[in-house]
Amino acid sequence: MAITATKHDGDSLIADIEIITSGRRRIPAHSSILASASPVLTNIIETPRKSHGGSSKRVIKILGVPCDAVSVFVRYLYSPSLTEKEMEKYGIHLLALSHVYMVAKLKQRCTKGVGEIVTVENVVDVLQLARLCDAPDLCLKCMRLIHSKFKTVEQTEGWKFIQEHDPFLELDILQFIDDAELRKKRRRRHRKEQNLYLQLSEAMECIEHICTEGCKLVGPSSDLDNNNKKSRCEVKTGPCNAFSACYGLQLLIRHFAICKKRVDGKGCLRCKRMIQLLRLHSSICDQSESCRVPLCRQFKKKGEKEKKIVEEDTKWKVLVRRVASAKAMSSLSPSKKNKSEVLLKEEAEDFIRIRKKLM
Repeated sequence: MAITATKHDGDSLIADIEIITSGRRRIPAHSSILASASPVLTNIIETPRKSHGGSSKRVIKILGVPCDAVSVFVRYLYSPSLTEKEMEKYGIHLLALSHVYMVAKLKQRCTKGVGEIVTVENVVDVLQLARLCDAPDLCLKCMRLIHSKFKTVEQTEGWKFIQEHDPFLELDILQFIDDAELRKKRRRRHRKEQNLYLQLSEAMECIEHICTEGCKLVGPSSDLDNNNKKSRCEVKTGPCNAFSACYGLQLLIRHFAICKKRVDGKGCLRCKRMIQLLRLHSSICDQSESCRVPLCRQFKKKGEKEKKIVEEDTKWKVLVRRVASAKAMSSLSPSKKNKSEVLLKEEAEDFIRIRKKLM
């Protein structure tokens, strides 16, 4: 490979150094170009000539990688550019060379390029190289690939090799997989909790909606009986935004009003659930004097009298705070409600049809 360099005045520089590769290929180069691109090569070039045998040309040996990879590396020092084909063929070798000779830009380019072409078959080998070359981004990408395809990676020769010769790396990989699974479980549990808080927030809105606006029908007003004009006036036009929760609460309120077990003091699971919802509403409500939700003021007064701090009350306060937070967050994103308005209407119409068939 012939490489030429040019001075500022246009005269060509004479190659004053040779790079010898594993296949004994000699690549002529210019010491000034190599020294400006790599601090390691600068130190090698500035060593006394006697260390090179006193020859007229200095010699630098770059061994252990393919000759073509060394040629691409030297060419990059002259003109910092790589083709996709070169990256795919020599990316791993160039990453090692860029780390050894401290060529930062090439190392960044190789870290990104090798990360894009890493496969299940060579991911363990690439991970070992990334650890040796201090490339944390590439290490993380390899770890994630091993985690997602672990059963396949277990069958590769690379995995069998580290099991026999590098148990510490195997332990690190297994620890990463275990931590990733724990994080996934925590995220899943967190999403489940957030959905529960959002559902309770929606239930609080529905209770206020039922008790203040008197929602008597869930679904489009067009499905009302044409002869029942009075009920048509009482119901808002269009379906209730949370018609399924609203309808379920209406049934729960009706049961609460007529339940004989609650009256007899025997206890009823559905009534206890309704009391908890009313208590939760009272804890969130900031207009207890004018609130039309049943038992709101009574729960407020009872809470003011009882100031005992026990574990159950602490958990209740946490629940109240998180439901209030979910309610505030849901009120800040009305666009989501507008976005799903069409779906809600279709769902409401389907609900009405099913209800008519059951009646």
